Amino acid sequence: MKYIPTIGLEIHTELKTNSKMFCSCKNNSLEPKANVNVCPVCMGHPGVLPVINSEAIKKVVKTGLALNCKIAKNSQFERKNYFYPDLPKGYQISQYVLPLCKNGFLEINRKKIGITRVHLEEEAAKLIHQKDSSLIDYNRAGIPLMELVTEPDITSAEEAYNFARELQLILRYLGVSSADMEKGQLRVEANISLQHKSRITNPKSQTNSKFKIQNSKLGVKVEIKNLNSFRAVKKAIEYEIERQAGILDSGADVVPETRGWDDKKQITVSQRGKEEAHDYRYFPEPDLPPLALSDDYISIIKSEIPELPHIKRIRFKDEYSLKDEDIEIFVFNKDLGEYFEQVVSEFRAWVEDKDNKEVGEKEYKDLAQVASNYILTDLAGLLNGMSVEDKKFRVSAENFAEFISLLYKKEITSKIAKIVLKEMFDKGADPSDVIEEKSLSQVKNEQELEAVVIEVIAANLRAVDDYKKGKDNALQFLIGQAMAKTKGRANPEILEKLFTKSLS
Repeated sequence: MKYIPTIGLEIHTELKTNSKMFCSCKNNSLEPKANVNVCPVCMGHPGVLPVINSEAIKKVVKTGLALNCKIAKNSQFERKNYFYPDLPKGYQISQYVLPLCKNGFLEINRKKIGITRVHLEEEAAKLIHQKDSSLIDYNRAGIPLMELVTEPDITSAEEAYNFARELQLILRYLGVSSADMEKGQLRVEANISLQHKSRITNPKSQTNSKFKIQNSKLGVKVEIKNLNSFRAVKKAIEYEIERQAGILDSGADVVPETRGWDDKKQITVSQRGKEEAHDYRYFPEPDLPPLALSDDYISIIKSEIPELPHIKRIRFKDEYSLKDEDIEIFVFNKDLGEYFEQVVSEFRAWVEDKDNKEVGEKEYKDLAQVASNYILTDLAGLLNGMSVEDKKFRVSAENFAEFISLLYKKEITSKIAKIVLKEMFDKGADPSDVIEEKSLSQVKNEQELEAVVIEVIAANLRAVDDYKKGKDNALQFLIGQAMAKTKGRANPEILEKLFTKSLS
């Protein structure tokens, strides 16, 4: 490409609180019945006074701390004035001059993406457009809404996608929001402009946030509104970069405007020109006092921040030496990651020899990888989308650790393991009980297996001939036949030894 994209994101998140931002109405934007979670305050009736939701303040501060922001000890709310049916008061209570959080960053693939501000405001109502009219559901009006604005440090659609995904993950770890894009709880807007490479000093040498611009004037900015899926974020930015590059290549000028994403056509479409932008006439909210946050208040919130995703990735690598792709699944599926760690914590109780020798570090990590493999394949298949926290899930961490130890100590084969795990999943049974009840214990008796080997050799003379001609895969075929005869119960190492001896 001849152009370097400059991208900034604005991300709106509905906070998880019991009540709305300035009144006691229930915070439930998913309420199916319209206009039931409303009151004179959130409907903007004359004479009513708003009251600040302290839990919403706490959640924004916690988010700011997790994103390396400076927390404002003095902050205030302001009125953002514009007239639209989704604002019952005719204005929105927001923050502008003195936001709660500013000057932070989020690291994506070792690059720091700057965060300009994180502030708090109230959500607008939901508009339901019909063929020749629009309806309004005010259940959503007044819900606490957190807005995050990045610096224009993002330079690709992939980077924007990764930023939004990682932010969603952090919000869920913090417990500040469910951040479900499909339910409108997290919405992304992207500002995109292109700068010709000739105006940038050594673009290849720039590894961190900002490029050195010879001419400080950036390209014309276009805003894409209300992107409601991560796929839409990526696709819309990719399309817009190509669209703007095509315009510049033709010698024309990019028009500053607001555009939307048409998911069916996979294109951005013009909505309005920037010259139509409102003058919001911000001024301090007269019905709300300024906010003063003490050092003790901020310290208490900081102490409540849990282990965050980037720290967990590092710890999982150090403690368990898992494959990177496994770590990523456990980080993104927090419940599954916690279950994995509960299983691992039970290993030492199940994997010890007759002399009670302590499990070594290498053995411990090998066990962890085996557990990871079975959780992410066989168990995930049985779960079929169900959470390990669901009441219907019956496989305790202790039983799963025992199951892995039986596999690791080669007391059951991988084929038998599938049968045992299915019984554990269906009935919540102990693996040892399943093995005993169904007579699934491994056959290690050489005399018993010798009879099977003789029978398999007699029935597969062609494979025997192939083996004697030096075809090693013929041996594996014979072992497979013996395993099938014993229904997966035979010890494969003993079978290999007996076949090799018999055919030598």
